[in-house]
Amino acid sequence: MTTTLVTGATGALGAPTVSRLRAAGHDVRALSRRSGPGLTTGDLRTGAGIREAVAGADTVLHLATGPRGKGDVDATRTLLDAATGAGVRHLVLISIVGIDDIPLAYYRDKVVIEGLVQESGLPYSTLRATQFHSFVEAMFTAQRRSPIVVAPVFPLQPIAVEEVADRLVELAGSAPAGRVADIGGPEQHSLPDLARVWARAAGTRRPVVPLTLPGKLVAAYRAGSALVPGPAYGRQTFAEHLAEQSGARG
Repeated sequence: MTTTLVTGATGALGAPTVSRLRAAGHDVRALSRRSGPGLTTGDLRTGAGIREAVAGADTVLHLATGPRGKGDVDATRTLLDAATGAGVRHLVLISIVGIDDIPLAYYRDKVVIEGLVQESGLPYSTLRATQFHSFVEAMFTAQRRSPIVVAPVFPLQPIAVEEVADRLVELAGSAPAGRVADIGGPEQHSLPDLARVWARAAGTRRPVVPLTLPGKLVAAYRAGSALVPGPAYGRQTFAEHLAEQSGARG
């Protein structure tokens, strides 16, 4: 049985990944700062418990991220030091489509993290995915007190987090492959169109106001830097995600 350590194991991506790894027969160590049943306690920020967590692991999936990415680079260095010392045979890293071109501080750190993994000497696989459906939904939900729904005019290609988890499990069970093909959802839509889909699902009549913004950040999104060309990997649409969430709440 393969021993697999998952960082960020209790997060939005980590939780479905852990459950799928266990279903696939992996002996999973679910890393968390908390203690509890099914959890391996360790703190990537301080290094406490990390060497013990990594010891004996064959594969490490690095999915952890802090609030707004704060401390992610140092956390990755801590993990890589421990993984190198433990002789980990495969490190799988999750990253984001478009980080080379979209000028966000969080994305710049992701570029640095990818470089650290590549230069670590560890066998690795790096997967870039587009934004999760839940992230896009949260962008609109955060405006619930506003009389309108504002949506910048650029395209996105959101994907179900469970489908990203499925791909990570595939990678964890395969040989290290370096940078693998990016994955995205089944549809590319402008953010205002996604806002209208959300508004219908939420049952709100508030108008969606498209917003054209200047600057390099929005220009990169408008140019399609957050999209994956070619056949889509994901199957669940944003509308289907919203319907599923509505059913779960109901």
